[in-house]
Amino acid sequence: MKEILTELIFPRRCPVCDGVVPFRKGLIHPQCVKAFSVIGDMRCMKCGRPLKHTEEELCVYCRGRTHNFDLGIALYRYDDAMSASIFRYKYGNRREYAEFFSREMTRLLLPDLRRLSPQALTAIPISRRKHRKRGYNQAALLSSGIGALTGIPVYNDLLIRVRDTLPQKTLDSAGRIKNLKKAFKIARNDVKLNSIMVIDDIYTTGSTVDEAAAVLKAYGIGRVYVMTLSAVMQRDV
Repeated sequence: MKEILTELIFPRRCPVCDGVVPFRKGLIHPQCVKAFSVIGDMRCMKCGRPLKHTEEELCVYCRGRTHNFDLGIALYRYDDAMSASIFRYKYGNRREYAEFFSREMTRLLLPDLRRLSPQALTAIPISRRKHRKRGYNQAALLSSGIGALTGIPVYNDLLIRVRDTLPQKTLDSAGRIKNLKKAFKIARNDVKLNSIMVIDDIYTTGSTVDEAAAVLKAYGIGRVYVMTLSAVMQRDV
């Protein structure tokens, strides 16, 4: 009865078209299932972003930069459909999208998860101000969902953001790196791990996850991997 009442008051929305999904009819409209573009095998072997040419192994950005994280994987191309969906997910209180996103990240990236075998998951944290305003951390909803589906322990309180940084999309590459310096710190010292997977919604240049990875490695975690819902193609960086 509680589930029925919740659906009546707050009906589930399709992550693609944002239309109401009938009660107990899934997480997405059947006609919208193929709207998001999966990156697949044609991806950068370091960060996971989609590549333009089959003969490439690394994107332009990874060929000219050393990352702090060991390997990145991403599910969808950050195109117009994905951009609109993530905007509603983050700023339109469409937190129910997380169930579909985390399910698809787990289902389609499971071979990578098994190969990398992270001991735990953690989400890129947002500032306290943003959390109060938004009511939730979109990356933490993804990591919690993936953890529930895979059984991998989730430590979303391992990292905290100590500086309320500027939006990354407003800055150039150098500005993004500077913007995130000393933005994160370890919030607890009772977690001992050899490897961890950092979860976020968008991979652009890698500045955010690089800074988080640097902090995690300084804490003593040997291998830091990254999994994102979407990644921007190299020509758009």
